[in-house]
Amino acid sequence: MNELDSIDWKLLEILQQNGKLTTKEIAKKVNLSPTPVYERIKRMERMEIIKKYVAIVEAEKIGKSLTVFCNVTLKEHTKKIGTQFVREITSLKQVTECYNISGDYDFMLKIIVNDMKEYQEFVINDLGSIKNIGSAQSTFVMGIIKQSYAIPI
Repeated sequence: MNELDSIDWKLLEILQQNGKLTTKEIAKKVNLSPTPVYERIKRMERMEIIKKYVAIVEAEKIGKSLTVFCNVTLKEHTKKIGTQFVREITSLKQVTECYNISGDYDFMLKIIVNDMKEYQEFVINDLGSIKNIGSAQSTFVMGIIKQSYAIPI
């Protein structure tokens, strides 16, 4: 990341804490005028270092009170089967994150649903309809101790 200097790193840190700050507010924090701050942010957006700006929603406050990590093993490991699995799993709205992992499992899914009944329906109707899943092991979140969306800088 030779293209980023100390001010760019500070801008990333500030934006991860509050993406709604105005360019003028950010400029004050880094002791620059708004124009170079705006240009630096736009450059990092073009470079796709900054991918997008989103609202972080409190899941429980909208009734999504069950988070599940589901480890999945595929029956076979071919490019075609892997690509098909990824296509199908990324289309499921309940799957908020999917990681290809090493170890005993092939993928780790983060699934957010209303409750255990909805999760059961998800497993039977959605996950169960995906071909070539050999096994799936669910781990239920009892409480969130730390949750951060920021990348350590």
